[in-house]
Amino acid sequence: QVQLMESGGGSVQAGESLRLSCTVATDSESTSMPGRVGWFRQAPAKEREAIATIFTITNVPYYRDSVKGRFTISRDSAKNTVYLQMNNLKPEDTAMYYCAAGKNWGPPWWQPASYTYWGQGTQVTVSS
Repeated sequence: QVQLMESGGGSVQAGESLRLSCTVATDSESTSMPGRVGWFRQAPAKEREAIATIFTITNVPYYRDSVKGRFTISRDSAKNTVYLQMNNLKPEDTAMYYCAAGKNWGPPWWQPASYTYWGQGTQVTVSS
């Protein structure tokens, strides 16, 4: 079993930065780090959308077009933590942000079905 714990959300002004953290906890030493760990967001009355994912074996990241150049996903294997550095935040980035984890194979990275485990979410609010 894998548990994901997000932190780092908050309220900022447009143009400011936030860093979200997702700590991955497994219930035993035999449970390895999930093959992919990603971030999704969901704004009120909108569908959940993929933001970025990192494949933990290759450390290859993937990004949604609208956040390329502003957001960076990274991993600290020693801390079992995946980060989402968000720079130059915009009001349209306001949403609940969720960490998700899954296998390193399967559906494309942007599809929620690729992920088995989900965190509780952390709110990001960007005001203009």
